[in-house]
Amino acid sequence: MGVRLGGGTPKALRELAGEPLLVHACRRLAMAPSVAMIVIAAPPGDVDAVRALVPGAVVVPGGATRQQSVAAALAVVPESIEVVLVHDAARALTPPELVEAVAAAVRSGAAAVVPALPVVDTIKRVDAGEHVLETVDRAPLRVIQTPQGFPRATLVRAHAEAVDEHTDDAGMVERLGHKVHCVPGSDLALKITRPLDLLIAESLLAAHPLPVSRS
Repeated sequence: MGVRLGGGTPKALRELAGEPLLVHACRRLAMAPSVAMIVIAAPPGDVDAVRALVPGAVVVPGGATRQQSVAAALAVVPESIEVVLVHDAARALTPPELVEAVAAAVRSGAAAVVPALPVVDTIKRVDAGEHVLETVDRAPLRVIQTPQGFPRATLVRAHAEAVDEHTDDAGMVERLGHKVHCVPGSDLALKITRPLDLLIAESLLAAHPLPVSRS
């Protein structure tokens, strides 16, 4: 619902440069050569509106949690599709090249693939009283983005065997004992969560216009 973004509208339907975040995200997904189908898990009350916004997509009612929404979308993906990418509409400017890189890594044999960026800020671990306990070594830390990619069968199994709620599909696959592979992320794939993020995204959109669509 995007509570931190405010506005009383589901986050995916908030506008960036005159168009909903969802439309920006789907447009970039569709430009990746590997993407043959887009399935959207929409807020149940907005299914018709989302279908009108993205006519070429399959739209299903989402659930109360991210995990339930992904499961609902996954249920309508044909078995003939062997690679599934799970993406956040809030990462509306994710470039097609990153989408393609994730898909390619799955096709190369990875059980789970995530885009990742190095952590650049100093990280402190604190106690309940907000006193610093230690400075965490940031060298092995990564900020994870989407889309996350999986062999379809692996993701289906991860959802079927999940015993608790997860906010990250790669974490569910990791629980099965698989290694999660990282590919270099993109500054354009920032997650739009706060009003300030919308301003940053507007600047990025102006500086990095969408490339010419494939025909």
